[in-house]
Amino acid sequence: MSKPLPLTSLILLGAGGHAKSCINLIESIESFSIQGILGRKEEVGDDLLGYKVIGTDNDLPNLVSESSKAIVTLGQIKSASSRISLYKLILSLDLISPPLISPLASISKHSEIGQGSVVMHGSLVNASSEIGSNCILNSQCIIEHDVVVGSHCHVSTGVRLNGNVIVEEECFIGSGVTIREGVTIGKGSIIGMGENIFYDCPPGSIINTSRGLN
Repeated sequence: MSKPLPLTSLILLGAGGHAKSCINLIESIESFSIQGILGRKEEVGDDLLGYKVIGTDNDLPNLVSESSKAIVTLGQIKSASSRISLYKLILSLDLISPPLISPLASISKHSEIGQGSVVMHGSLVNASSEIGSNCILNSQCIIEHDVVVGSHCHVSTGVRLNGNVIVEEECFIGSGVTIREGVTIGKGSIIGMGENIFYDCPPGSIINTSRGLN
């Protein structure tokens, strides 16, 4: 009988609500185990779904081993700056940040998922689509054919990106948003929950008509 392959050890950077979703995802992928969680100083010692917060991101250099890999499990609301800083820390230590893809997601073999990106349960990524590094594709996203999502984006639950949509880097796309085919969302834009976007948005756009922002 062949021996089971050793599990890949993951260090999680971020100990909030999004980390819980990531833990749930990691537990569904049989090839990964959680080495520890890093959070804020005041979170050290906390228990998160049975896993301890063992330090802060300053402790990462002292925790890594040859087998360690790391992933950002901090959520992203509006600004991507904190997630970008943590991802750069991982790269600075020559660590690999593997993509985490739910076994309940449907990912075309003709698509690409970047390093450190997380694809949650029930999402679909269709053929010839490219997802950048350090992205979040939350539950039940539909990413149609020939879509490009730049690095450090958060695509929230139930988002629908139709064919040939481009979402440039560092964008936040709120839950339930639908973006028409061929539309480009400029770098660093924020699209509020439930919006229907049928026009190109320049970099730094804030679209949230429920709060009177255009």
